[in-house]
Amino acid sequence: MAKVTIRNGDWILVGDGVKAMLFRNAGDPEHLDLRVLDLFEHETPPTREQGTDRPGRVHQSAATARSAVEETDWHRFEKERFAKDLADTLYRKAHAGAFERLVVVAPPPTLGDLRKAFHQEVSARIVAEIDKTLTNHPVGKIESLLAMD
Repeated sequence: MAKVTIRNGDWILVGDGVKAMLFRNAGDPEHLDLRVLDLFEHETPPTREQGTDRPGRVHQSAATARSAVEETDWHRFEKERFAKDLADTLYRKAHAGAFERLVVVAPPPTLGDLRKAFHQEVSARIVAEIDKTLTNHPVGKIESLLAMD
């Protein structure tokens, strides 16, 4: 992977399926100084706490066979909804001209959800995607890990 250059004024989204932090780099590419712009949290209880107790069944009209209907993964659904909410927020900010360049840092499943949800106006501003989980690190540690990439 090529080294990511995070310039002064670049925005950095560090997120996962339940939490995200939006930063602006007030430093330079060699000495990042990430300033928190916004924090996002989304409650995603386990599927067992959100859905039904058993998957449904389908009876064939012309036969006696029955099949189970796949149970909805409500936990996964909530993570996708969170990605959509983040994408909508970034679209509004991009449309208002709040940022020119965006670096997205998230684990692979979240990156996939965000890619699907990002509007073209946001996607055009993404200069790098980093597949790491950094949401539980302090800001100083995030700065040093991003500076190494």
